[in-house]
Amino acid sequence: MTEEDQPHILVVDDDTRLRELLRKYLAGNGFLVATAKDAAEARAKLAGLAFDLLVLDIMMPGETGLELTESLRRERDLPILLLTARGEPDDRIAGLEAGADDYLAKPFNPRELLLRINSILRRQASRPADPAPPQPVKLGPMIYLPDRDELRAGEEVVRLTTAEAGLLRVLATAPGTIFSREELTERSKVAGNARTIDVQVTRLRRKIEPDPREPRYLHTVRGEGYVLRPDP
Repeated sequence: MTEEDQPHILVVDDDTRLRELLRKYLAGNGFLVATAKDAAEARAKLAGLAFDLLVLDIMMPGETGLELTESLRRERDLPILLLTARGEPDDRIAGLEAGADDYLAKPFNPRELLLRINSILRRQASRPADPAPPQPVKLGPMIYLPDRDELRAGEEVVRLTTAEAGLLRVLATAPGTIFSREELTERSKVAGNARTIDVQVTRLRRKIEPDPREPRYLHTVRGEGYVLRPDP
């Protein structure tokens, strides 16, 4: 495994001896390891380097591990494993509520720490990638904003009926894709049949097309359905 492939772990603990033992043990098991003696030093390293996981002691002078966990959860999606000398259920719950992925009470077997780290990293790797945010759809002087479900002409919101908005929402999810009338009926929740879709498409064209009789954006594909082809 090259350095580029090795998971990068930041160990944060005010106990110098334990910090060094963890660094050597994890490095000997295939990890790149950096250390910090407190939250302030951890923040400095997090600002300059990318880490795959944070092993964090709860009881530290200054900003505690719980406080750092809560703060980091508002800023980034970094897996966190908390270490603490306090192993009561309420303490574990407090750590998980703060946003930790796992919790290990001291003293612990280093092999258990290694197993928990690997388990967290496997879960992280198996998570589906976040879908790309929907992109605005340009229709000449107008723009459709999928995240707001709005059609705008400059600063003004163009009023759409529920049926028109439903059709545009579906068509805009995949510009260039041909949707059959049946698909549009089902996905847009427009009540009616294929003829109803034709009527609603005609009405929508009146609002998005420069010349509804010669559609530039919302095209009919004979025998197949409709497709939205916006400006690039």
